[in-house]
Amino acid sequence: MDLAPKPTANKVNWSWTSALIGAASATAAAALISAKPKDPTFHLISIKLTSFKINLSNINADLTLTVHVSNPNITPIHYSSTTMSIFYDGSFLGEAHVKAGSQPPRSCRVLELPARLDGIELAHHAGKFFADVAKREMALDAKVEISGTAKMLWWEHRFKVHVECHVTVDPVFLDVIDQENESQLELFLAS
Repeated sequence: MDLAPKPTANKVNWSWTSALIGAASATAAAALISAKPKDPTFHLISIKLTSFKINLSNINADLTLTVHVSNPNITPIHYSSTTMSIFYDGSFLGEAHVKAGSQPPRSCRVLELPARLDGIELAHHAGKFFADVAKREMALDAKVEISGTAKMLWWEHRFKVHVECHVTVDPVFLDVIDQENESQLELFLAS
């Protein structure tokens, strides 16, 4: 008795229809993977002191924050104006204004954000501030929520990006020493 398998001549039925359906399925899967929304990135490039105002009731420092923003998605975005809150030693120190705008798909842009810091609030932390000046390292935190829309084909989807930044700066020359930025994208599929 011969138990060895016998060679068979399997004939493969190949058709153009099957090939086109397979190619279309692979293309659709690749498009879905590349269309998956990705979190934008934010990077503080520089801080520039534009004015220092002393009045009888308050002290304000006006700054310009230069921020590099990257949209890694395949759709253009449009966002509304918002305000970024800036904190020092856990206390609200000031704010920066983000103007409404748009950004093309898979692009980078540099934004200049006008900011104002409250000198009176900084004075409440004078001991820590002077210690930070002495060691030339000052830690700041910032939070912002940016809302807008992303349009893909004829569908427009609302989104919200929550950004938290922890930045270490030189308080004398306002150089950015180090930073950690986290952004989280929330996409609303229902109109």
